Amino acid sequence: MGIFDGKVAIITGGGKAKSIGYGIAVAYAKEGANLVLTGRNEQKLLDAKEELERLYGIKVLALQADVTPDEESEQRVKEVVRQTVDTFGRIDVLINNAQASASGIPLAIQTKDHFDLGIYSGLYATFYYMRECYPYLKQTQGSVINFASGAGLFGNSGQCSYAAAKEGIRGLSRVAATEWGPDNINVNVVCPLAMTAQLENFKKGYPEAYEKNLKAVPMGRFGDPEKDIGRVCVLLGSPDFKYMSGETLTLEGGMGQRP
Repeated sequence: MGIFDGKVAIITGGGKAKSIGYGIAVAYAKEGANLVLTGRNEQKLLDAKEELERLYGIKVLALQADVTPDEESEQRVKEVVRQTVDTFGRIDVLINNAQASASGIPLAIQTKDHFDLGIYSGLYATFYYMRECYPYLKQTQGSVINFASGAGLFGNSGQCSYAAAKEGIRGLSRVAATEWGPDNINVNVVCPLAMTAQLENFKKGYPEAYEKNLKAVPMGRFGDPEKDIGRVCVLLGSPDFKYMSGETLTLEGGMGQRP
């Protein structure tokens, strides 16, 4: 018996890859949750569906959906929520993990397109999903887990649109924790640092910079997407953590203690 048997979690950015989103999906699948996975790459979503259903005996709804600066994004989110409810009849946990950005571009030369990419894929996507899921989360007295970043907490160079989106998500989450507390919906934020395929590519391309970043982590390693990030998300969505709301957790191996 898992703690999420019979329950349903939506995870954005959950396609099969060495990623935080898929790590969360595995952690929830192991606890019996049926999953709704969204993302841009249809094949990665289908691969995730096949593996998770085969290994853990759950049901996965894989939906290609992306929030971009266009007029259709809001409707795409509404359609994801509609299909979720039509398929499963409920929503217990919403995890807003997906985010794109134009990282590495200084603020002084960022274009509106660069900035829109970060704001729409992160802040607008989180807003749309929270608003559309609210009536169903109210019914189940569910949980919301949103993703922010040390880039926003500490002002990382070259990440202005990403940081702005992530800090906007933290503000949005705190307001939701206040407004939705009477409905027994808890809303929390995670700032992760994990070994992903993107970080592995960075290691190959820039080994010296990678080692410098690694040495800055007090624990001396990057987190595991499932064990170090996904398992915390399981706890945040569980009944044992319902009284925690409006909080930001840094899962960065001790780097969250930076001044």
